[in-house]
Amino acid sequence: MLSEKIIKATGLPVERYTRVGGGDINNAFCIFTAGKKYFLKVNSASQYPKMFEKEASGLKALSENCNLHIPQVIKNGEVEDEQFLLLEWLDNGAKNKNFWEEFGSGLAKLHLKKQGFFGWKENNFIGSLVQVNEQKNSWAEFYAQQRILPLAKQVFEANMFTAKEMKNAELLCSAIDQLFPREHPSLLHGDLWSGNFMCSTKGPTIFDPAVYCGHREMDLGMSKLFGGFDNEFYEAYDHTYPLEKDWQKRIPLTQLYPLLVHAVLFGGGYASSAANIMRSFT
Repeated sequence: MLSEKIIKATGLPVERYTRVGGGDINNAFCIFTAGKKYFLKVNSASQYPKMFEKEASGLKALSENCNLHIPQVIKNGEVEDEQFLLLEWLDNGAKNKNFWEEFGSGLAKLHLKKQGFFGWKENNFIGSLVQVNEQKNSWAEFYAQQRILPLAKQVFEANMFTAKEMKNAELLCSAIDQLFPREHPSLLHGDLWSGNFMCSTKGPTIFDPAVYCGHREMDLGMSKLFGGFDNEFYEAYDHTYPLEKDWQKRIPLTQLYPLLVHAVLFGGGYASSAANIMRSFT
């Protein structure tokens, strides 16, 4: 059920609502007003502090820098122990023959814009996990200190990594500067898997970001983690912003971060997958 206090806080003349899919931690609804629909997400304000405020900030940053469609933020706020994010409603559209080309080119154009640092102006979330984004001047320092080592330590403390695997994490982090080509920081979606994009009636659309400024190959690696996108996507990306040599060989290295996130959140085989990647690069 959607509380009356949240309905009132949206400021909408709500006629009715229906529950829709919204992920693991959110309750999501389609809100109906006179002649218009909206998408509403609700979760615990105490369990995930300022999550939707940070998501709204990320969506705004993407919309200001990207020619892909980004859902418009209507309103976000908190009512007692609930927080909400109200977005425009997007209907599914049919993929035309140019969909993947427009999608790949649009992401490349986002990445082409030079950012001033690696990190973000604040911490935010990736899934239900706090994503730490302290700004650094180099990708090697950021990826090691803000991504791999803290999560590897959590996995180790949960007895899912051995001491040897923790040592491999440290060895890999000491070599990041040699493993990645040096490029400018790019604004990243940060969680670009197949569940976070759609073909809406407004074209290629991305949502549910975990934004930060990082190495652009991170978005590409994430896109290949759970099935990958159509080859036309990668061809269009490479045509617009040519990828560095051996980028495909670095895909496991870019997937290490989301696999560690999944290991912390869900355990299971994710820790083993992460350990195998670290072993292969050390």
